[in-house]
Amino acid sequence: LCRELSELETENEQMVAEMNQLKKKEKSCEEILERYDFTEWQITEWSERQAVFSFLYDSIELTVVFESSTDGDVFGEDPSRKIVSLNFESFLDEEKAPPPSCLVQRLIFQFIKSRGCWQEKCPTLYYLPQALHDISLVVNRCKILGEEMEYLEKWGGKFNLLKTEISDTKVKLLFSASKVFAKFGLTLSLSATYPSAPLPFTVQNQVGNIGEEEISAVVSKVPVGYHYLRRIVSTIHQSLLQNPR
Repeated sequence: LCRELSELETENEQMVAEMNQLKKKEKSCEEILERYDFTEWQITEWSERQAVFSFLYDSIELTVVFESSTDGDVFGEDPSRKIVSLNFESFLDEEKAPPPSCLVQRLIFQFIKSRGCWQEKCPTLYYLPQALHDISLVVNRCKILGEEMEYLEKWGGKFNLLKTEISDTKVKLLFSASKVFAKFGLTLSLSATYPSAPLPFTVQNQVGNIGEEEISAVVSKVPVGYHYLRRIVSTIHQSLLQNPR
């Protein structure tokens, strides 16, 4: 009897240990899912005729028009139901919106236009979730870029960043540091692929000996990915603007 009880206790301990391990894995998976949740859309309308989705604080709207239903599919939920059109519309007032918001909108619509005819890629309701996912990925990345720009505009002085300027899809950064007697501009060309590819850039030297060669060597060492722009600025600050050469 004692032996059986001992075996039961051992089994219970093993079960508890396995449950604790599973709970840890579950928590880890939840954290990963939360971090990479790219559901950037909300349904504002779903009827027999059309569905309307909003993105980016209601500044972008996608209207999906369905083919007329003939089989009693009142809510258009049949995966094989044909889609007549997908239309995107911006509600951002560029005259009043801050420059980072305008940049984000331009890049998102750059992606939308680059995909050509959306109806061809999304001919039926079956393909709509993937289309929403693809748009969400770009919206999420561009939204983070907008936050990076706002951060640099507010805290750029910490990195010897004298001025930030946005022109269309280009970001112009002006660095100035008396410690190393240098002043130069860095113009980065952004696209909807940000931050998954290196950014093309040009250098405008104004004061001192820090030029394109030195800046290129530093920027090339910054890996693409999350907060790419902020890391470029931080790396330039740390590598070139802290100590006299």
